[in-house]
Amino acid sequence: MPHQQTIRKVLLENKLLTRAQIDGASRQAAEKHTSLSDELVATNLISEQLLYETLAGALKLPFIDLTAQTIRRDILNLLPEPIIQTHNVVAFDKTDREVKVAMVDPDDLQIIDFIDKKTRLKPLIFFTTPSGIKAALKQYRKGLRAEFESITSAVDQAGGSEQELKQLAHDVPVVRVVDTLLEYAIFEGASDIHIEPTEADTIVRYRIDGVLREVMTLPKKVQPGVVARIKILSNLKIDEHRLPQDGRFKIRSEEYAVAFRVSILPVYDGEKIVLRLLNESAQVLSLEQLGLSEKNLGLVKRNVTKPHGMIYVSGPTGSGKTTTLYTILTLLNTPKVNLSTIEDPIEYRIPRVNQTQVNPRIGMTFAAGLRALLRQDPNIIMVGEIRDEETAEIATHAALTGHLVLSTIHTNDAVTVLPRLTEMKVPAFLIASTTNMIIAQRLVRKICTHCIESFTLSRQAIESLAEQINVQYLLDTLVQGGSIVKGQKVEELLFYRGRGCRQCNSEGYRGRIGIYEVLEMNDALARVILERGTAADLHQVAIKSGMITMIQDGFLKAKAGVTTIEEIIRVTKE
Repeated sequence: MPHQQTIRKVLLENKLLTRAQIDGASRQAAEKHTSLSDELVATNLISEQLLYETLAGALKLPFIDLTAQTIRRDILNLLPEPIIQTHNVVAFDKTDREVKVAMVDPDDLQIIDFIDKKTRLKPLIFFTTPSGIKAALKQYRKGLRAEFESITSAVDQAGGSEQELKQLAHDVPVVRVVDTLLEYAIFEGASDIHIEPTEADTIVRYRIDGVLREVMTLPKKVQPGVVARIKILSNLKIDEHRLPQDGRFKIRSEEYAVAFRVSILPVYDGEKIVLRLLNESAQVLSLEQLGLSEKNLGLVKRNVTKPHGMIYVSGPTGSGKTTTLYTILTLLNTPKVNLSTIEDPIEYRIPRVNQTQVNPRIGMTFAAGLRALLRQDPNIIMVGEIRDEETAEIATHAALTGHLVLSTIHTNDAVTVLPRLTEMKVPAFLIASTTNMIIAQRLVRKICTHCIESFTLSRQAIESLAEQINVQYLLDTLVQGGSIVKGQKVEELLFYRGRGCRQCNSEGYRGRIGIYEVLEMNDALARVILERGTAADLHQVAIKSGMITMIQDGFLKAKAGVTTIEEIIRVTKE
C-alpha cells in the first residue's frame, strides 16, 4: 500500500476529504494499529473503489477491478496461494511475453522480482483493491478445493500399497501442493518446514528467523499424498509408516540451489515431517557481517592466524555456530594450507576443503575420522562437534602437536567451555596450553528496516524490565560501550522497535544477526585452570581481562537500533 503521506497528499489534492477528516482517521488508525486506507474505508469516509482508483491515477498505474472478473485457472495458478495471501498480489492475464499482475502495494519490488523469475514473463503492474484480491483468492481456493477433493478420493481408493502410494505421489494436485510448500519456504527465507498431522487436518509451519510461524492448514486427506511425495523426493521407503526415516534431496533453479534434509517421525495421527533448508547458493558471510563488534573482530582475526591451538565456538542448537566456523574456514582457505573437516552433517560444500561425513553405523565417528585426518598431513582441522572424551582428547593433542583445530561445543557461555573440557577428562595443562580462543554466541532477530521506529521506555516498561535484568547493569554497559554518557537515566534513552509491516509479515523483525562473547586465553586464565578454579573464578578473571559478555554485546546492538531489548532477553534468558 502507498505510504500514508502519499494517501494524504492525493486525497487533499483531489479535494476528496478535508485535512481534519484525514487527521482524525490517522489518529484512529494509529490507535487500532491499522493502515490509514483501511480506516478511511471502514469509517465510510470514502469508498474503496474511489480511493484506489484515485491513487492509481496519482501513481500513474492502470486500475483493475477484480471483484467481477473470472480469472483463467492456468493464469491464477501462476502464483502459489501463500504469495497471493501474504503479498496481496494476483496474476489475472498473460501473453507469450508478459503477465498482468494486480497489486495493492506496487512498491513491493521483491515480489515483482519473484514473479519475473518464477513465470519467466515480464510483469505489467496494475493497481487494485484489497476486495479484488480477496475475490481472486476465493476463485483460487475453489479450484484448489476441487483438487484436494480429487486427492481425497484417490486416498480413499488407495489401499496403501507401495504402487498405489507411488501413483498418489505423482498426482498433479499433490505435486502442486508440495512444490508450493517448498517454493514458498525458500521465498520466505525459512530454515525449517514442519508438516504436522493432527486428528482433523495437517498443519504446516515454517521456522523464520528462529521462530515457528503457522503458514497454512491442509485437509487431513492430503497428508498421505504429501508424505508419499516427500518420501519419493528423498529416496525413502514409501510403505514404511512405523519407523523414523532420514533422507535428503535438492532443488535447483537459475535463482537458487537448496538442499533439504528430511526427517520423518511416526506420531499418533500419522507421520510428522521436518525439512531443514540449506541454501547452497547463499554467499558465505564475512566476519563483519556475522555481527562481531570491533573489539571482538580484532580478537578473532588475531587468533585465527595462529599456526596451532584450539578455537571453540559454543552455544545451543540453532545459534549459528556452524556458520561462524564456515566463515572462519573460508577466511583460512588458501592454496598454501591443507584444510580438512569431519562433520555431522556436511551442511555446505566449500571448494578446496576436504570434508568428511560422520557415519556411526559403520564406525566412522568423530574420533575415528579425526584420527584418519591426522594421517592426511593437515594444517587446519575442523571437528563438527566435541561431544565425548575420546574426540576431546584427540583434538587437544592435535592442537598441541602443531595443528590449528576448530570445533563446536555445547555450553551456555564462553567461560563454561573450560570446565566442560575438564569434565571430559582433558588434563588441565592441555586445556591451558592449547586453547587460543572461545566464541560463545546466540542469534537475535534484527529490527525490520522498513518499519523501524524509536521510542522511550515508559515507567511501566522500566518496572517490567527491572524484573528481568539489572537496569543499572544495562546503563553501565552502554556507558562502557560509548553509546551514552555517564549520568543519563534509562527513561531518557531512545531505543528502537519494528512497528510491523508487509515486508516483515507484521512481525517487526526481518533477518538475524549474532551476539557474541569472545574469550581469549591469557596467563591469568591459564593459572586459574591449572589451579582447578571454578566457573565463577574463571568468569571473574575473564571480565577483569576485558571480555564483553553476550548480554552486553546485545545491549549495545539494541541501543544502536539493530535489535530490541526484548529480543536480547529472550535469547539470553532462555
